[in-house]
Amino acid sequence: MADRTQPDPEQWARRFAVLADPTRLRLLMAMHSVPGQSVLELAEASGTTQNAASQALRGLRDQGWVQGDRDGRTVRYHLNSDAIVHRILHDIIGAHHH
Repeated sequence: MADRTQPDPEQWARRFAVLADPTRLRLLMAMHSVPGQSVLELAEASGTTQNAASQALRGLRDQGWVQGDRDGRTVRYHLNSDAIVHRILHDIIGAHHH
């Protein structure tokens, strides 16, 4: 049985695997800075194509990192509340977000 007072290496490895992809990291940084952006806005903010952004967002959504909320015909993306990921993003880009 795992000791709950010790960090879970598997959980940390999964987090770092998600953060290791530059496209996913750029999208997470963009959502951290300005929550509620569409796929098109996130693609532009992260310097990638809409198709690449859409694929990366699908993976982030499947892993529970982001959620998409429908706003008419547009889906707006937000980070899910993972305090550790939020802190990591603050360390990467600073505390600047809206």
